[in-house]
Amino acid sequence: MRVGLDAQLARGTATGIGEYVTGLTRALAEGNVRVVPLDNARFDPWRFDRRVLWDQLLLPIAAARARVDLLHCASGTMPLHASVPIVTTVHDVAWLRVQVHARPYARAYFGAFALGRYARARWIVVASNFSRLELLATAAAAGHPLDRARIDVAYPGVAADVMAVRRERDDDVPFILAVGTVEPRKNLAVLVRALARLPALRLVSVGPPTPYARACVQLARELGVADRFDVRGYVERRDVLALYARALVAAVPSRYEGFGYGVAQALCAGVPLVAADATSLPEVARDDAVLVAPDDVDGWVEAIERIAARRDAAEERARLVRAGARERFAWSASAATIANVYARALGQ
Repeated sequence: MRVGLDAQLARGTATGIGEYVTGLTRALAEGNVRVVPLDNARFDPWRFDRRVLWDQLLLPIAAARARVDLLHCASGTMPLHASVPIVTTVHDVAWLRVQVHARPYARAYFGAFALGRYARARWIVVASNFSRLELLATAAAAGHPLDRARIDVAYPGVAADVMAVRRERDDDVPFILAVGTVEPRKNLAVLVRALARLPALRLVSVGPPTPYARACVQLARELGVADRFDVRGYVERRDVLALYARALVAAVPSRYEGFGYGVAQALCAGVPLVAADATSLPEVARDDAVLVAPDDVDGWVEAIERIAARRDAAEERARLVRAGARERFAWSASAATIANVYARALGQ
C-alpha cells in the first residue's frame, strides 16, 4: 500500500492543519505505511486562487506521477477528479456554520463545494465525535447524505516537542496564553474583556492574524489594557514551546472547534487550562480543564483568578493529567487508526 498524503498546507505559515499533516506523515512512516508526501516547496497555498489550483489540478497530477494506490486529502478539500481512491480528513464544518465573515467565494469553496465532494470519498476521517455528528447533519441537510459507516474518528496527535515541554515559573508578570489563528470564532475578545478585571496578569496571543486581531487590539485600547495585551502573530516553534513552558494558564475560548489543538497541546504540555464548554472542546478536554461558557466574562475571570490564587495546586493537577493526555493524543494511536482506514478503503 502506497499512500499519497497532501502535505502542501505544512508549507509556509503552518496552522493546525499543517501540524496535523506533519505529525501524521511522520507517524505513518514509523508505523510502516509507505507514505509519499505530496507538496511543492515553490508553491504558496495561502492565497485562495493558488489553493484551488493546488487542490483541483496540481495535487491529482502529483498523485498520478507518484503512482500511489490511495490519495489522502488531509486538508478538508478534495479534487473533482483523481486517478486513485480518496480518503479525506474533515476537520470541521466551520465554513458552513460560523465563517460568515469570510468572503463569499471562500465560503462557497471550503463550505458547500467541499461538502458536495465528500460523498465521492472512499472513506472519511474526522477529528472528533462532535465533528462526525456535525458532518452527518450538515451533509444530510444539504442533500448530500453520507454513509456513517465510512466515517471514522481519529483524534489528531500532539507533537513530541510539545509533550516534552518542561514547565518553569516566570519571574515576569504572569500571563494567559491563547494559541490559534486570531479569527472571530476563536473568540479572543472575551479574554481581552476578562483582562480588564485581572490587573495582575498579561494576555499573550500567538497565531496568524486576521482583521479580527485589529478589532481585539482596539477593544484592548478602549478598556485600557493595551499595554498588557501582546498580539505576537505567527511565531517560531521554539517561541511557542517557551510560552507553553512559562504560561500561568492556557485559555481556549472558541465558540466553534472541530477538535481544538490548543486544548490538546496545553494538556500535553502540562499547562493549567480553561476552555469553552462549546462544540468539541468538552469532548477533547474531558475533566482535565475548567470549562466556561464562551461569552461568560465573569466565568473566565473567576476561573483564571482561581488558578492564579492556587497556582501550586493548579500546576500539580495539570501535571497529573498530563500522562493521560499524552496517551490520548499520541500520534502513534492516531496513525494506527488511519492506517486501518486506508486498508479498508482499499478493501484489504
